[in-house]
Amino acid sequence: MTSKIKCAITGGCGFVGHHVVEHLLKNTDWEIIVLDKLNYAANGFDRLRDIEAFDDKRVKIFAVDLQQPITVGVAEEIGEVDYILNLASESHVDNSIKNPVSFIQNNVNLTLNMLEYARVVKPKKFIQFSTDEVYGTADEGVNYKEGDRHNAGNPYSASKDCQESICRAYSNTYGLNINITNAMNIIGERQHPEKFVPICIRKILAGETIQVHSNEDLTKSGERHYLHARNIAQALQFILEETDEGLDKVDASLGQWNIVGDIEIANSDLALMIGKILNKEAKIELISFHSSRPGHDLRYALNGDKLKDAGFDYPKSFEDTLRKTVEWDIAEENIRWL
Repeated sequence: MTSKIKCAITGGCGFVGHHVVEHLLKNTDWEIIVLDKLNYAANGFDRLRDIEAFDDKRVKIFAVDLQQPITVGVAEEIGEVDYILNLASESHVDNSIKNPVSFIQNNVNLTLNMLEYARVVKPKKFIQFSTDEVYGTADEGVNYKEGDRHNAGNPYSASKDCQESICRAYSNTYGLNINITNAMNIIGERQHPEKFVPICIRKILAGETIQVHSNEDLTKSGERHYLHARNIAQALQFILEETDEGLDKVDASLGQWNIVGDIEIANSDLALMIGKILNKEAKIELISFHSSRPGHDLRYALNGDKLKDAGFDYPKSFEDTLRKTVEWDIAEENIRWL
């Protein structure tokens, strides 16, 4: 009898992480190891407790601070691991600007410690979850492809760029099978209230004005691709099971995967769409990003052809998932998440 796949997920109590846990519980028979330091963004175990598919017989949770190495005791209790999904990171850009040293050190140290752990357990595949922001701002018509140059614009994106570079070094030096994913803006249920969609919902319901970053002359808001966390989860499973690439010291595009939403939308238009779903007016004020958020990039854009050409189809469209997310958020039994 063959043993089940065992998948370790860092940040599994966080927003994206708990959606990945939920997806794997519903779509595989894998054993899941969650490693999380349970900081403010994780909401303790609340997200995992809230998902209907949660099964404590298949999920083992370790409350660990990944800025410190995985201890021998924890490693022994976990045992062998087939896959590692390194999703844990601080991700709030404003926090990275206010406290860049601690922010960058956290993201770099946790990645180093997970890679050192991977050197011991030797997983079949290690995925580093990264962001579109490592490529920096994108001019109109530019969509960065896997392997393109990076140009981090703020301490958050610099910390993610560091994570990617360290992964490449460990792949080249120690032969670890590592893949890197670069995802765009993510929406979904149980998102932290500091993020844009929950902010819009709260302010629209309260009749308050939503401040949206724009260009210097206040004529155009920032633009993003948005996709639901379930799309992220399915893409990660696809990369684990259906692809055989790894990072390569010659071809920088190998082992790198852009996970891209189906449409690009201005943030001001997204706020208007949420208002329409709520059947309430969305009051918008454009503010200059230069004064309110130094290092802010007005537009991010990635080319998603590689993942699609590999055979992956996004299961949920943006408009469908946005409506379902907003309606879920305002339901009486869920509104506490706002």
